Amino acid sequence: METLTSAGHSLYFESGFAELKILLESNKYSKVFILADEHTSEICLPVFQSLMDDFADFDLIETSAGEENKNIDFCIGIWKTLLDFEADRKSLMINLGGGVITDMGGFIASTYKRGIDFINVPTTLLSQVDASVGGKTGIDIDNVKNMVGTFTLPQMVFIETEFLKTLPQRELLSGFAEMIKHGLIFDKAYYEKLKTTNYLKPSAEDIYRSAEIKNDVVTIDPHEKNLRKILNFGHTIGHAVESYSLANDENPLTHGEAIAIGFVCEAALSVKNSGLTKEELKDISDYILSLYPKYNIKRESFDTLLELMKSDKKNEDGNILFSLLETIGKCMFNCRVTTTDILRSLDYYNSL
Repeated sequence: METLTSAGHSLYFESGFAELKILLESNKYSKVFILADEHTSEICLPVFQSLMDDFADFDLIETSAGEENKNIDFCIGIWKTLLDFEADRKSLMINLGGGVITDMGGFIASTYKRGIDFINVPTTLLSQVDASVGGKTGIDIDNVKNMVGTFTLPQMVFIETEFLKTLPQRELLSGFAEMIKHGLIFDKAYYEKLKTTNYLKPSAEDIYRSAEIKNDVVTIDPHEKNLRKILNFGHTIGHAVESYSLANDENPLTHGEAIAIGFVCEAALSVKNSGLTKEELKDISDYILSLYPKYNIKRESFDTLLELMKSDKKNEDGNILFSLLETIGKCMFNCRVTTTDILRSLDYYNSL
């Protein structure tokens, strides 16, 4: 596979970690740390070590799995662990895991002693096509996603489809949602191709295409001032539903399940506010519901969801801003809609 270059760092696809081996053999780093959760340390770390010729010269920092643990308290614990292990500014952190680990690990590395180098090894489909590109780090506050973070680029990113063999079906489906989004906002032909793709067996070529689309957008707008905002399609409502589910459901929605709901709701908003046709809305709705289980957005949760949307970091001057579709494959950003329209979009999803 090819290598993607993004703002001074590289994403290596199916490389077998050749470049990482060269980097570590250069003796550039005083210490190497691997950050993983209890699942990736058990399941993915052996895969990583086997691809790295049984590499063992590192200290493992293990944290608890789950979005609910992507918070400042866990960061403090990991910063203290780095201090206990006498990590200096010439240390390297390798973030081995899904988006929670790469988001939080990048934030920890970018702030520890004002910044140490880090490398991302995304092990889920979601993190390979989304969190692997763009240089965003972040943690959650009070169930509001990614409210504190930095724009800091990793030294390298390594995408190996071998890790996908370790994933349950639900996690593959979660990651596939971000791939669908890339087609909806940027490449209609890619969206149509994905509709004929088995999400349980995403190809390396499709993963590369998703990363390429995100990279193209991020390269134009690295700090999310303009075009990069289109990557938020589905996320304003999706993040609110995800946060609500995380706080209230015994079996919370995954990120992909939540933003899939957001796709349908925000596509409904797009019909009135940005020109999407009703036929395209039906196409999107039918496809999403053919893949993702229907979720009951309780009417008594609507006010809470609106408050969560108002806390979204993309808002300006107290206005909830959306990225909406002009047509499948083309997206607008900074779209203001009425509260009534937002509530109607939730009702539309519930009516399906």
